[in-house]
This record gives sequence, C-alpha cells and structure tokens, in this order.
Amino acid sequence: MAGFIATAEIDLDAPPEHVWQALTDPALLKQYAFGADVESAWTPGSSITWSGEFQGRPYRDHGEIIAADPPHRLELTHFSPLTGQPDVPENYHRLVYVLEPRGTGTHLRLDQDNNADETAAEQSRANWQQVFEGLKQLLDRS
Repeated sequence: MAGFIATAEIDLDAPPEHVWQALTDPALLKQYAFGADVESAWTPGSSITWSGEFQGRPYRDHGEIIAADPPHRLELTHFSPLTGQPDVPENYHRLVYVLEPRGTGTHLRLDQDNNADETAAEQSRANWQQVFEGLKQLLDRS
C-alpha cells in the first residue's frame, strides 16, 4: 500500500457473514454510509459507484473491485471527483476490508492507502470510524 495509510477497526457482535452482507448490500450500506447509493456486482473487475450528496454538493465516486473473498476480505479502489484531483490511477485510494471471526462476532479492519499526508490519513480514519460505528448500530438492531 502506498502513501499514508488510514486504518479503522471495530469489533462487531455479528458473524462475518452478516458483516459481509452489511458491507455489500446497497440497502444496508445506505443506512450507515452517509446515505450513499452504492452499485456494484461485487466481483473482481466489476465497477463500484457511490452517489449522493455531501455537504449540499452532489457526488458520484467510483472505483473497481480488486478482490472479493466472502466473508473474509474485500479489496477495491476509490476515487472522488470532489477532491479536485485529476481522475488518474495515482489519485485513487485502495481500500482493504478484512473480517476476522472473534468468538461469535467479527473484528473488522479497513486500511485506506494513498492519503496525501498524516492529516488526510487521520481525517479518513475518523470518517471510516464513523461509518463503522453506524454499521455497529445497524447490526445491533438486527
């Protein structure tokens, strides 16, 4: 992984299969991932898009699924035009989700690479931690 890495982790009271479903089901994602509409076939080589509104501005982020090993590991790329950077491979983040069984629950870890500096990595980490807290609340209600 390149650049500064942002890492978010959380322990969830749900088995990996349930966590995987929450990570890949668009209806569930919308409930905890800032209201984003996510579209993907979730297979290696398939595209993924996130669309919605952030701070009053519409967005349509995109990337590609690199690897999918349900319910253990998901790897994908992500680019947001809101960054103002050119849409070129060196401006994409690589996101790697790892789901590890822990008793009857799951430890979820996400690494996001290619953050410009420590401040950007910390902002990304905080955003992902907020998403993970929303995921935990969703799974706790299920």
